[in-house]
Amino acid sequence: MSTLDKEPVKRVEKILKNFDPNFNVILLDTSARTALEAASSLKCEVGAIVKSLLFKTENTFTLCLIAGDKKASLNKIKKTLNIKDASMASADEVKDITGFTIGGVSPVGHLNKVNIFIDKSLERFADLYAAAGHPNCVFKIDYSNLQKITQGLIKEISE
Repeated sequence: MSTLDKEPVKRVEKILKNFDPNFNVILLDTSARTALEAASSLKCEVGAIVKSLLFKTENTFTLCLIAGDKKASLNKIKKTLNIKDASMASADEVKDITGFTIGGVSPVGHLNKVNIFIDKSLERFADLYAAAGHPNCVFKIDYSNLQKITQGLIKEISE
């Protein structure tokens, strides 16, 4: 079975194609498990890599899309959500909520509905690259379309 035939990748591809038939999943020969690896594989700036980070927030989960050269700010996330406590979701929680394993978590195609925040710092790049359901699969998108396809809220949530 090809990596492109794996169910999580197919799930992402279907959403991309429904959004814009010209969007494609890109299969890399090298890993894109981390932002640094993805940037190296794609020959782009680390900041143009979209990190999809799932946070456990009191009684729900929130997916934060952060530039590869930034860190998610727990304080800013808590302030934005007006909550007292938030933490990174465990690997099992990420798999259960999104249907993806860490290293391949896509901004789209989740098994469960999650609130999505998009860090404003991503807007500085013409092209962004996000995981597509597998550590060797990504897709290329611009900031405006990332916001439209995810219906994410633009927030300042990085440091």
